[in-house]
Amino acid sequence: MLPSIDPKKVAAWSHLEHHVNYEMVATLEELFMDDSERFSKFSLETDGLFFDYSKSHVSEKTIYLLRALAESCELPLAIEQMFSGEKINETEKRAVLHTALRNFSTEPVFVDGHDVMPQIRAVQEQMRDFTKKIHEGAWRGFSGKKIDTIVNIGIGGSDLGPMMVCKALKHYALDGMKAHFVSNVDGSHIAETLKEVNPETTLFLIVSKTFTTQETMLNAHTARKWFLQHAPEQAVEKHFVAVSTNEKAVSEFGIHPDNMFRFWDFVGGRFSLWSAVGLSIACYVGYEHFEKLLMGAYQMDRHFRSAPLDKNMPVVFALLGILYNNFHHLNTEAVLPYDQYLERFPAYLQQAAMESNGKSIDRQGCYAELTTAPIVWGEPGTNGQHSFYQLIHQGTTKIPCIFMAPAIPLNDLDDHHKVLFSNFLAQSEALMKGKTDEEVLNELQRQKLPKETIDKLLPHKVFDGDIPSISIIYRKLTPEILGSLIALFEHRIFVQGIIWNIYSFDQFGVELGKQLALNILPELDETRKTSKHDASTAGLIQKFKEYRNEEGK
Repeated sequence: MLPSIDPKKVAAWSHLEHHVNYEMVATLEELFMDDSERFSKFSLETDGLFFDYSKSHVSEKTIYLLRALAESCELPLAIEQMFSGEKINETEKRAVLHTALRNFSTEPVFVDGHDVMPQIRAVQEQMRDFTKKIHEGAWRGFSGKKIDTIVNIGIGGSDLGPMMVCKALKHYALDGMKAHFVSNVDGSHIAETLKEVNPETTLFLIVSKTFTTQETMLNAHTARKWFLQHAPEQAVEKHFVAVSTNEKAVSEFGIHPDNMFRFWDFVGGRFSLWSAVGLSIACYVGYEHFEKLLMGAYQMDRHFRSAPLDKNMPVVFALLGILYNNFHHLNTEAVLPYDQYLERFPAYLQQAAMESNGKSIDRQGCYAELTTAPIVWGEPGTNGQHSFYQLIHQGTTKIPCIFMAPAIPLNDLDDHHKVLFSNFLAQSEALMKGKTDEEVLNELQRQKLPKETIDKLLPHKVFDGDIPSISIIYRKLTPEILGSLIALFEHRIFVQGIIWNIYSFDQFGVELGKQLALNILPELDETRKTSKHDASTAGLIQKFKEYRNEEGK
């Protein structure tokens, strides 16, 4: 059982409040002026990742107090409980063992007294054999042509994680392989995807633990119906495989049980890309690269489990988020990868962070008297610079930023990467320094503008600065580095949930809307009466029917 400690009742919390409000009053620029060793003191490095948090409002005392908070909340115990297979997902009575999926050690991992590593390695071997057949042409489509296209049909963690990784590792894609992802129940998603694929050379991966997920199964049946317009029914076995635990439903769909890849209750959806849910990744980039992704995550796991708290990259990363969320009361953060391959990384983190820690009930079942997950959002640089950076630099909301960039690009074209990296560096520096009235005045005077114009322009060109940021530099985006990056953010989410005293591994918040949708669905039929709803919902149902009637639907 996880420790349940109200963080606001431990001494470190009140000490941090006093420290932030009365001691750490210097600006970021002043902190650098006062300490020439600041960069080396407040940065960490491990396995090709460099983590600079010196542009944060921290001193050595701040880090000491944050570590004391983590220790008071028994974080080291919680870390060991997760890795050792205790059922820390207590509301669902499950272990949380995505780390076991990337365990390259020889140590067993027990759940209910049974070592789960043999079954994990059996599925990995099944994935290796299957992808080898696809890539070598031993597995072919119904017409004898080689499979060259993967369509992953899932939703949530069965879509976002694998899609993000496939986009991130596009540079490593096998020659001729293409990957598509369908998640939205909006028919346009599957319809537009089907326009781009050839039924003779396409393999559909249906990813649903229960094989009953409404959105996934509706899309799967639509894909099956489309496929059978081009092929005989017995060909379904050659073009559809399942990642599921429901063998009966998989067989009824027409998929041979041998082509069902299992995963387990101790793997939550948004942490499942490391399992057979990542089959699309292995198909797209090859199993060797998929295994390197796992190895990168394993390296971060080892660091997380063994490093001292104040030298532990995921822990420090998490504590900085808590510092700004709970003590500076900044309840949003921007994730800004200066790497086009990570274009879907912010979207992936939205789910990972906000579905995990977007909770208002603590582990005692009481209302949490503190702010939990911040709003996470972002966009690749430099696109964002011509969009929402205006708000970050001069808006009324101060937004902590997380910048990420490779030192070595995968596509080294002319000066592209130096221009990109110069912008990466400049943005965090600009956020920290800002631009004072005096600097603006001098700049405008050098342009020899009239005094009236200067007086009018001056306030609009001032930047307050003092906006915190973290910069993560990695050598280049290899599968190993990507695995480490993902695991870094996963462990950050876990640490924050422990300290906020909430359960990070359930997601009951996604259920209510789905339940109501099932009740509403039959009422959208013209012949059905609308049951009791609020006036807005009832009115919208009626308007839906009116519009469809006008179109003869």
